[in-house]
Amino acid sequence: MPLGRFFRRREESAPDTDPAPADAAQDATPDEGDPEVDESIPPEFDEGIDALDRSWRTRARDAIPGGTSTGSKRPEALYGEGNEDGPTHFSRASGCHLVTAGEATLLDCTMALGSVSVGYGDERIVRAAITAAANGNVAGLAHQIEVQMAERLGEVIPCAEQARFLKSGAEAVAAAVRIARAATARSRVVGCGYFGWLDWCSTATGVPEGARRDFEAVPFDDVAALERACRNAGRDLAAIVLEPVIERLPSAEWAATARRLSDELGAVLIFDEMKTGFRLAAGGYQQLASVTPDLAVFGKAMAGGFPVAAVVGRRDVMEAANRTWISSTLAGDAIALAAVGAVLEIYEQQDVCADLARIGAAMQRAVGEAIAASGIAGVRLDGLDPMWLLRFEDSAVERRFLELAVAEGVLFKRGAYNYAALAHDEEEIIVEVERAASSALVQLVAERTA
Repeated sequence: MPLGRFFRRREESAPDTDPAPADAAQDATPDEGDPEVDESIPPEFDEGIDALDRSWRTRARDAIPGGTSTGSKRPEALYGEGNEDGPTHFSRASGCHLVTAGEATLLDCTMALGSVSVGYGDERIVRAAITAAANGNVAGLAHQIEVQMAERLGEVIPCAEQARFLKSGAEAVAAAVRIARAATARSRVVGCGYFGWLDWCSTATGVPEGARRDFEAVPFDDVAALERACRNAGRDLAAIVLEPVIERLPSAEWAATARRLSDELGAVLIFDEMKTGFRLAAGGYQQLASVTPDLAVFGKAMAGGFPVAAVVGRRDVMEAANRTWISSTLAGDAIALAAVGAVLEIYEQQDVCADLARIGAAMQRAVGEAIAASGIAGVRLDGLDPMWLLRFEDSAVERRFLELAVAEGVLFKRGAYNYAALAHDEEEIIVEVERAASSALVQLVAERTA
C-alpha cells in the first residue's frame, strides 16, 4: 500500500460543483456601487478568511452558554479540554462532507450524532420535506401524515401497534416512562443507558434530589444487578427502561431477564432504540432479538436528521397516554414526518442496515490499519460495525489526534460513536479516512518522540 496516499496534502477547496452558465454568472453580478457583502463574516472581522472558524467559536461563546445548544457539540466535547482552534460551526453539508464556517471541507464520520444514515442533503428526503413545507407544515388540526407514519412504523417495528410523535429523544423516553407509570399506577423505574437530559433520570447540577428518587440505574449487561434492583422495587416497579445496546451487543440473558422480570412484576419493558433503530435494523434491536418490549422509542436516523421522535408500543399500554398529559405543539409537524416517510421508502428499496454494517466495517479496517502502521500505543477500536468507537487511554493524546485529523480533513467523534452512512460508500471516502487517520497518528507519534 503506497505511503503517498496517506500523506498527500488534502485539497483546500470544497468539492467541485458544476459551474454556473456564463449568462447566469453575468446576471448575478451586483450593480456597480452596490458591492456584494458576505453577511456570514462579522463586520468587525479583519484577520483574513483563515481565522473565520475561530471567530465563530468566539461569537458563539459570547452568545450561547457553552457555545452551542447541543452539549455534545461544545468545543470541549468535540476535541477535549484545552482545544482552542478546531472548527466548531458549519455552513453547509452534503453527502458525508461538511463545510466549516471558515470554508474548510471535512469528511464527517459523526453523521450528526447518528441522526443521518443516508447522507446530508439527500435529494429524496429534502424533496419530501420541502413539499410538506409548501403545503403548510402545521395547522389547527392534526396533519393526516401523522396517521400515515404511525401506520407505517407499525409495519416496521415489532412492538409498534400504536405510536405517538414528539420532537426529541429525551422527551420521547420521558413520555414512554410517563405512559408506563400511568399504565401501572406505579412510580419506580429501573434503567440502564443514557436517556437524555430531563430531570427524571439525571444527576446533573440543578436537578432536585427528589426528581429522580424513583429511578435506579444499573450497569449494562449486569443481570444480577438488574434482578436485584427490580426485586427491591417489587410491586411498585412501573418500568424497566434499557438502551439495549451500549457499545456492544448484550448477552442473550440481559434482555430476556428484563422481559421475564417485567412480566413477573407487572411492569412495562421499554427499549430506547434512538441509536439502534434504523441502524442495526430498521425495527431496532428488538427486530434482531427474540425479545419484544412493551414500549420503544425511536428517532435519530428514522428521519434523516429532521427533528422527530416516536414512542411506539402495545395498544393496551399506549392507550394509557389518554389518562395522562403528553403534548407538544409541533409534535406532528408535516416536514419532519415527511422526512420519516422518505427514509422509510429508502429502507424499503434497499437493505440499508446491511450496507451500513459493511461500510462501517470498511471504515474500521481503514482506521485499524492506520493505527497499526503508526505503531502508536494506547489506541484501539471498539463498538459495532455501523456504530464504532475510537478509544484513547490518554485524553491529551485523543485531543491532539482529533485536532490533527481535522487539519487533514476528517472529523472523528470524541468518546462516542462514529457512524457509517450510505454516503460513505465510495472507495475514495474510505481511502481518505485511512489517509487522514494515518497522517494524524504519524504526526502525533513524531510530536511525542521529538
